[in-house]
Amino acid sequence: MGLIVEHLTKSFDRKIILDDISFEVKTGEILAVIGFSGSGKSTVLKLITGLLEPDAGKIILDSPGEAAMVFQYSALFDSLNVFDNITFALQERKEFKGRYTKEQLKDMVAKKLETVGLSNIEEKFPYELSGGMQKRVSFARAIMTEPSLILYDEPTAGLDPVASTIIEDYIVRLRNETNATAIVVTHQLSTIKRCADRVIMLYQGKIVFEGTPNELCLGVTPYAKQFIEASLDGPMKINTSDF
Repeated sequence: MGLIVEHLTKSFDRKIILDDISFEVKTGEILAVIGFSGSGKSTVLKLITGLLEPDAGKIILDSPGEAAMVFQYSALFDSLNVFDNITFALQERKEFKGRYTKEQLKDMVAKKLETVGLSNIEEKFPYELSGGMQKRVSFARAIMTEPSLILYDEPTAGLDPVASTIIEDYIVRLRNETNATAIVVTHQLSTIKRCADRVIMLYQGKIVFEGTPNELCLGVTPYAKQFIEASLDGPMKINTSDF
């Protein structure tokens, strides 16, 4: 399922967050959305999922299909074990409720956990898992409904470099195995390099760079150069009092 965003605009309290942006993500493509803090990256995801309504513009899916979101800090339910976290949508959403037997769900969970490199943890609770394992459980939960579109909000936030590499590899693996279109919001250069086919950068509500990870890393525009060098000098003006 590809995605077309046309003239998307969103404001909060008269502050413009997204200002007439347009972009396209092809089926099976991984798009990284980058930019400094407060540039509207997560707002893009919330608009796509319907958690927010746009002030103007359209979001077009080129074919019907399930969409799933992997949240920044896993967002697992602390009171539920891994099995119940992963099967939550299938047990609670009316279109899935009652469709599968307990044995079928057990088999499905085992297969999804295997896909993300985990096994035999169905009875464990989130507090018993490392941050990287929690993140992978959230991946397994996201793909239980066989989504055509997967949205990742800062998937490596709070992880060490090795755990980040593991998560990045699974983002690519899930795309390769499911052909799901993916949008990854990230600050992390390793995630951009390892996962993305294409990159867009937001600044002051506009798309100021669009290209490949290699073009970004080469600093082919002043915006790309400033981002790669993490410099305060450049076309993007940073209000240091916000940090």
